[in-house]
Amino acid sequence: MKYRSEIDGLRALAVIPVILFHAGFELFSGGFVGVDVFFVISGYLITTILIEDIENKRFSLVNFYERRARRILPALFFVMLVCIPFAWIWMLPDQMRNFSQSLVAVSLFASNVLFWRESGYFDAAAEEKPLLHTWSLAVEEQYYLLFPIFLILAWRFGKNRVFWMIIVMAAISLLLSEWGWRNKATANFYLAPTRAWELFAGSITAFIVQKQGVLKNNFLALLGLGAIIFSIFAYDESTPFPSLYALVPVLGVVLLILYADKDTLTAKLLGTKALVGIGLISYSAYLWHQPLLAFARIKSFNEPSHLITGILVLGSLLLAYFTWKYIEMPFRNKLAISKAKIFTFSITGILIFTSFGFLGHKENGFYQRYTEGEQTFLRTTAINPLRPQCHFSQKLSSLDKKTCNYFFDTRSIAVVGNSHGVELAYAIAQELKPYKKGLIHHTISGCKHNYQKSGEEQTVCYRWHEKVLDSIKNDDSIETVVLSYGNASYIGNAEYRRSLVKMIESLREAGKKIVLVLQAPLAGAHINKYLSQSLLNKDTDVKGITNAEWELIYKGYHLLLEEIPKNINVINPKDFFCDDISCYVIKQNEALYFDDNHLSIFGASIIARHIISEYVDK
Repeated sequence: MKYRSEIDGLRALAVIPVILFHAGFELFSGGFVGVDVFFVISGYLITTILIEDIENKRFSLVNFYERRARRILPALFFVMLVCIPFAWIWMLPDQMRNFSQSLVAVSLFASNVLFWRESGYFDAAAEEKPLLHTWSLAVEEQYYLLFPIFLILAWRFGKNRVFWMIIVMAAISLLLSEWGWRNKATANFYLAPTRAWELFAGSITAFIVQKQGVLKNNFLALLGLGAIIFSIFAYDESTPFPSLYALVPVLGVVLLILYADKDTLTAKLLGTKALVGIGLISYSAYLWHQPLLAFARIKSFNEPSHLITGILVLGSLLLAYFTWKYIEMPFRNKLAISKAKIFTFSITGILIFTSFGFLGHKENGFYQRYTEGEQTFLRTTAINPLRPQCHFSQKLSSLDKKTCNYFFDTRSIAVVGNSHGVELAYAIAQELKPYKKGLIHHTISGCKHNYQKSGEEQTVCYRWHEKVLDSIKNDDSIETVVLSYGNASYIGNAEYRRSLVKMIESLREAGKKIVLVLQAPLAGAHINKYLSQSLLNKDTDVKGITNAEWELIYKGYHLLLEEIPKNINVINPKDFFCDDISCYVIKQNEALYFDDNHLSIFGASIIARHIISEYVDK
């Protein structure tokens, strides 16, 4: 295949925006499209190589995988290896456990599946996952594994028919991505079926170039370059991706490959030494940037400044150069490293990283690194162990799920709310154990109350609340209803407050005693930040946001207190967690939260003890 310097320049145009986007430079709000640019380039280059090999009757699946192993694995394994000691030193057990899982997934070319499965309401910050960016490598690796097999099997039907098969597959994948961002946004982002069309776009382009060569058209080449640059600066995280919006950068790359002949202005711009140089090290630069930024964010309590992230960006380029020169290039030299050696190296690396990763998962992030006292402290961030089966998500199927009863059939208390009521329900049930009384748990994630709005999610919330309220009102054994909602972002909404008051009045008319638990103060940062600070400084008490800051955030609760009936029991967690100036996130070496806003079991138990002592007949 003839070398095209403008392709390397295009790689630079892809990697720089991605790095700057992940570094937090808002100007490059659509820098994530660089990944889509890489996909098209990969599809083009791989398909070109495969067509030439098949037509010249020298195709070998083993040789193809050998080339891919030489290109991808040495630098990847080196970066993974360097990450391990920093993870060991700086990561808390839950972070280390997640990192260990990612080592396994990356080694098995499935990190996109892992990060899709991990993405959720309580998932750790994506910015603090050192290997998160490998999801795109996994998509490409899955393409490398399957596409050559498809191509060699389909070639018997003729080159022209294979071309149209790829077009049909690309169209199906594009339509699937358009459906996916509306219905399964996270899966749509990470998984190969909705990304395949971008790789196939490169494959289709390879067939065209192989037939007619690279044409010279200054206008179309500049149009392609402009499309990529436009999407880098015009798109942002609210842009559905991948979707029809991705056609802009993808078709931009296609136009460049088809029409940026070496004599065009675009090819000359992309072929400058600086861009070509960055393009040559772009793979290693991509590998390095996320670990550097992630570990900086883990180590820093606050988001690193642009000065720091700028230095890290330059650092990723510097490390990329040395990795390219001393890792990438030597491993590509077949005279220095034979086929047998590269496969032995690959298998050995996979076994080492998967073994370490499985061990880290099994040992819960290597808890034994800490003293017994530190381990006890770290465990105070515990969540409700029954959360997976007792707390429901906003799905229609949740309407048919069986509600959880805690510990005893004789129950007199029901806890109703969203995710902020989950740990509270468990903590109250624990307090009731000595009295051999149980509790019924009703919580659904993200729901406000029985406030009906358009859209399936709010319809689910409305129907779920109606079902729960009917069951409670018709259950004579339920004497007390504890309402617990995280509602800081919408408590100022008058319609919301009216609906909540209506629900309270409905329960009160049914003869139920109501205990309304207001939202606990926000922690101000993820609890892991405070845990690290506490372990480092040996602090037993750690404060988060100030009283004044929380009052400003939660100011609507005063209006709610004026609107609810006067004989309703109201608990404000601020009264328990805050002094005259600040609110605590760690008290007496116990964590009050398990993330940045949800109470841990320990934090919830403080509220639970007050509820039992003041409002429950034992």
